[in-house]
Amino acid sequence: MSPARTVLVVGGGICGNALAVLLRRAGIAVDLVELSSDWSVQGSGITLQGNALRVLREVGVWEEVGQKGFGFDTLGLIAPDGTVLHVAEDIRTGGPELPATLGIRRPDLQHVLTGAVRAAGVRVRLGCAVESLEQDGDGVDVRLTDGTAGRYDLVVAADGLGSPTRAMAGIEDRPEPTGMGIWRVTAPRPRSVERTDLAYGGPAYIAGYCPTGEDALYAYLVEPARERAELSPSSYAAEMRALAAGYGGAWEEIRASITEDSAVNYTWFHRLLVEGPWHRGRVVLAGDAAHACPPTLAQGAAMSLEDALVLAELLTGGAGWDEETLAVYRERRMPRVRMVVENSVRLGAWLMEGVRGADVPGLIGRTMAVLGEHP
Repeated sequence: MSPARTVLVVGGGICGNALAVLLRRAGIAVDLVELSSDWSVQGSGITLQGNALRVLREVGVWEEVGQKGFGFDTLGLIAPDGTVLHVAEDIRTGGPELPATLGIRRPDLQHVLTGAVRAAGVRVRLGCAVESLEQDGDGVDVRLTDGTAGRYDLVVAADGLGSPTRAMAGIEDRPEPTGMGIWRVTAPRPRSVERTDLAYGGPAYIAGYCPTGEDALYAYLVEPARERAELSPSSYAAEMRALAAGYGGAWEEIRASITEDSAVNYTWFHRLLVEGPWHRGRVVLAGDAAHACPPTLAQGAAMSLEDALVLAELLTGGAGWDEETLAVYRERRMPRVRMVVENSVRLGAWLMEGVRGADVPGLIGRTMAVLGEHP
């Protein structure tokens, strides 16, 4: 195959945005399509480990992300009543010059990334998706739902967990629920909160919070997955307050601030790992379209960002690319991604099964030690 001079990125989330910037910077013509007509995102906050921050630095947005978020280097383990049991030094997986962890509001992170996409000169189309794909040995003909069409050297499916583009390419893997659900909310940050503190036990599997700025944090409670059809959005605040009542310390202030149903989000955890090839001809998967895991290790976004970095490196690092290049991309990513997915699921399973004596610190430490290496 000839050099990839035109690329269509499907999906304007964390992975798609980062990839679009990296490719455009290398001189590749990039179109990005996003189903939502509003490119901003809803949601509470997100935890980014150092290996995610390392990629954001390569994308050129670390300084702005660092200013908007809240960085810290320790992790607290607390009892349900708020008593601090242990404070551990986090591993700086992004290197010594970056914090071990950073919390940031999802809308703020998206604002930074979309600004970088625009500034890079990527052509963006909002409110449309891929309607059909037809490929031959020289390219991919793409028809969009807005009636327009184009031909590309490569199509990257970065359209998330339920990726329609993945299905169009003939890759049949689908996400599976893990049996856990999570309540999330953005709240004012109590002055005492300067890191993530996790409580295992109490009425939820996990109760945690992460500062996302000087004045804000996001808090979350993980429980057995409930049928969402039985949960009325008008009851979300009351449901989360009731679950949070089993926790003390900073949770008392957090619970008192949970008053707006619209500020509370409830989702299930899912698992996905595409075991076969991540590409079909000139269509390749990236991010959650290829793999996803529960946030028990806070590595979902990091794995997506690393996909973007590695794929961009392979597509722009030589005179051209072929299907072997796309196979190498999967080969580089698979051991690392498999470790994260399997260990994230394992941590969740230990909680659901009530495994006593499970080596949670050891599993986390071994995982983070590997993630400190370059992807």
